[in-house]
Amino acid sequence: MKILIVSDSHGNIDHMVQAVEQETPDRILHLGDCWQDGVQLQKHFPMLPLEQVPGNCDFHPAEPPEKLLFWEDKRILLCHGHTYGVKQSLLRAGYAAEQEHLDLFLFGHTHQPLIDRRGRTFFLNPGSIGDHLRPSYGIVTLEDGRLDGRIGLLP
Repeated sequence: MKILIVSDSHGNIDHMVQAVEQETPDRILHLGDCWQDGVQLQKHFPMLPLEQVPGNCDFHPAEPPEKLLFWEDKRILLCHGHTYGVKQSLLRAGYAAEQEHLDLFLFGHTHQPLIDRRGRTFFLNPGSIGDHLRPSYGIVTLEDGRLDGRIGLLP
C-alpha cells in the first residue's frame, strides 16, 4: 500500500493534484489546515480513499483533532500537531506514541518536512504542500508488515 500524506495546503489544490498524479497512491491522508482542500481533492479523485483531520486554521468542532487508524497490524495516528506542541518539540508526541503503542505518528503544522524513528514509532511530517517555493508531501509504504517513508517534492 502506498499512502500520500499532505498537510498545510492552505488553498493550494493544484499542488495536491500534482502530488497525486506524480505518486499514484492507493490512499490519501490530509493532516489539516484547510479542511475544504481535502474535500476538493476528494472530488478530483473520488476513487481514492481520503482521511483527514482538522488543523489549527480549520473550524470543524464536530471532527476529532486526531484519528487512530489500524492498517494490517499497524497503529497509525493522524493529527495536525498543534495539540502536541510540535513547533516546540516532539516530547509530547513521543510520550503519546509510547503510551498508545504507535507504529506511525503523522503530523503537520510546522511546514517543515521531517522523518524520524524513535523506538518503535516512525514519525513523519510531510511539510507544507501549500508552500509556493518548496511544496512537499510524504509517502508511506506498507509492505509485508513493514512501514517505510520518504519526503517528496514537487518540481
